[in-house]
Amino acid sequence: MRLLDKTSSDFLYQQVIDFIEKQQQTGVLLPGDKLPSLRKLSAQFEISVPTVKQAYIELERQGRVCARPQSGYYLKALQARTLKTRPSQWSHCAPTMVQCRSMIEQVHEAVHLPNTVALGISNPILANPPDKTLARLMRSVLSKVAEKAVSYGPPTGDVKLRMQLAFRYQDQGVAINPDDILITNGAQEALSIALQCVAQRGDVIAVESPCFFGMIELIETLGMKTLEVYTCTEYGVCLDELTKALKQHPIKACLFSTAINNPLGSMKTDRQRQAIVSLLEQYDIPLIEDDVYSELYFSEHKPKPAQLYSEKGLVMTCSSFSKTAAPGYRTGWILPGKYEEQAKRIKRAQSCSTPMLQQWTLNEYIQSGDYDRHLCVLRKKLIYNCERMRALIAEHFPKEVCISKPQGGSVLWVRCQSHVNTSDFFQQALEQGVSFAPGIIFSPSGKYANYMRISYGVQWNEQVENAVKTLGELVFEYSVKSRCHEKNNKGEAQSPTRRAMIK
Repeated sequence: MRLLDKTSSDFLYQQVIDFIEKQQQTGVLLPGDKLPSLRKLSAQFEISVPTVKQAYIELERQGRVCARPQSGYYLKALQARTLKTRPSQWSHCAPTMVQCRSMIEQVHEAVHLPNTVALGISNPILANPPDKTLARLMRSVLSKVAEKAVSYGPPTGDVKLRMQLAFRYQDQGVAINPDDILITNGAQEALSIALQCVAQRGDVIAVESPCFFGMIELIETLGMKTLEVYTCTEYGVCLDELTKALKQHPIKACLFSTAINNPLGSMKTDRQRQAIVSLLEQYDIPLIEDDVYSELYFSEHKPKPAQLYSEKGLVMTCSSFSKTAAPGYRTGWILPGKYEEQAKRIKRAQSCSTPMLQQWTLNEYIQSGDYDRHLCVLRKKLIYNCERMRALIAEHFPKEVCISKPQGGSVLWVRCQSHVNTSDFFQQALEQGVSFAPGIIFSPSGKYANYMRISYGVQWNEQVENAVKTLGELVFEYSVKSRCHEKNNKGEAQSPTRRAMIK
């Protein structure tokens, strides 16, 4: 390594910046990579730590690196076009039934196709699989429980696991005990139970727009209608638009991702989350909180659950281990608030109980401390993957494309040019070994046709990079074809006039 030229007229901190730029240009440093520590670089260059820090602060000011508390400085994606909030009036939206069921089915089927890079599913644990640890713990559990592993468990779930969950909520200030928690078969069953506690067929459920397509399909399956509420790219559902919707429509309940939105990756502040709870409780409207991504935050502190701010017991928190530990275990839970008795009754009628072996294993996982250590590593890898993928999209997609900047989770929300319909080349992408989620499935009324959701919850490798490049090529090809088609149509429309002028 060439040392800095201390005889040069250039400031030493600027030479450090030039060095970082060179490292990036040659591919030694990639978006998401951690920069050398202040002490390491100062020792290598034989300069003071404050000089290196001055360079890093300047790079941070320029938006080229980011500082993470107690971790260091990291290289950010260059030229990533960040998706901004669009001015919108949504008060005219009416309750509707889902219009994109066929495409939802296709996205689900694509997840299990062989020789396909699955960027259409949000499966964060792929970035840091805990399978070996869980397998070891499950073997240990099996040696202790014997025949109990195949027996029915209590409808409310394992008391030890509920106790572990209660402790975690208590650490965040939520005053609950194990009896307040109901273990379910994943978060999807928890959401289903919550909806059935507070609404019936034909009732209107307010959802974020865009929102996770699983919520849309669940509401439709229960015979209910959805009302889309405009959702801000940075902070989630818009409070002003929600207020308008509450005044104009007979909303029976709200189903929101109050921590981290899927697909936007937006995250409300604790104060904003409290404001939503306060508003809904003024109208006596229940809030069903989809909280599955709350452990995958990129900020310094974990977002507080909306449950913390409820004074009337109208908040029902639904979550699971699917995004953080083991999606195949199908182990979730619900904090039903004042609807505890209804929730327990529906659980007994719907699925009787949740498999015990998985619950016992997860209890051991949490108790050992391995779960929290895993989460710490998982968050770091997801942050890294996010920066890498944003950089790849910026490099290989058309320059007009805009990309969300998530504050957590495992997906990117990508807006293509207005004339691009991502559903049109979904099958073509599958033929080339790549799956993604077209934007229309994130809206019951079929909005977001020119959007796509891409997951960075992957084990990063060359295949993933090639898959992103393939999607970029498809967007380019579709854009060109669409423009040509539009131009030809305009030409045909003008041709009679042109012929008349010639005559």
